[in-house]
Amino acid sequence: MSLPTHIWINGKIFPTKEARVSPLDHGFLVGDGVFETLVARDGKPFTAIRHWKRLLASCEAMGIAAPDFEQFIAAIRELMDANGMFDARIRVTVTSGDGPLGSDRGHETPTMTVVASALKSWPPTETAVTVAWTRNERGALTGIKSTSYGENVRALADAKARGAGEAILANTRGELCEGTGTNIFVVHDNMVKTPPLESGCLAGVTRALVIEACQQAGIVVREETMPLSILENCQEAFLTSSTRDVHPLAAINGRKLPGETSAMTRRVSQAFHDFIAGKDDP
Repeated sequence: MSLPTHIWINGKIFPTKEARVSPLDHGFLVGDGVFETLVARDGKPFTAIRHWKRLLASCEAMGIAAPDFEQFIAAIRELMDANGMFDARIRVTVTSGDGPLGSDRGHETPTMTVVASALKSWPPTETAVTVAWTRNERGALTGIKSTSYGENVRALADAKARGAGEAILANTRGELCEGTGTNIFVVHDNMVKTPPLESGCLAGVTRALVIEACQQAGIVVREETMPLSILENCQEAFLTSSTRDVHPLAAINGRKLPGETSAMTRRVSQAFHDFIAGKDDP
């Protein structure tokens, strides 16, 4: 993987080889931080306002001081200029700053970093498997885009070892929840459905855009509590995320799905792209 030439840290641009964050930073020590991943195309960060608002909500929930929108967007643009990038995957991370070696926080100012890399090219379809671990829909980090991603790393590694590209998790009640870096939608009884936020899933920015796009296009979409077993008989399924947009699933746990030929998924994908077309920051 080729590294970007520069990284933004606390208001300054550093050459990547010289960029440093303190080993006492609580984001490194105990995962005490939050982040956002968004994309830029043709030099324009996409849905930057929505991502900043979610970052703000995560910071407020964690008790970490958040950057204002002007700082957020300026840092992204400065970094893209420094790297000479027009199309990029951008990660903004905010931690509570330096702290002690335990769970207690220190009294330092937060650390903010911005990193950009080339956009990954996804295959036309994805495959997924369910995993044994669950999301805690009542946990302290539920709904927060926390840097504590160890559970996701473990689940995705398990999926990759089983030949799939994404892991799907249930919550503690056995209800369909989300992927490790995606939201999931299914087509069941010829209707588009996705787990509600009460399931413990992240409030995905692309998830929200897809729901809004479907509503505008007259496609019925429901946020509905569903058992994990719905994946055994759904007609279609697709994933959403900031880097994937609407990504059809070709198989779940080895059961084949229509994939690229999924009629409803194609309608949803078209509705999504029509919805965002020509909008600077939908």
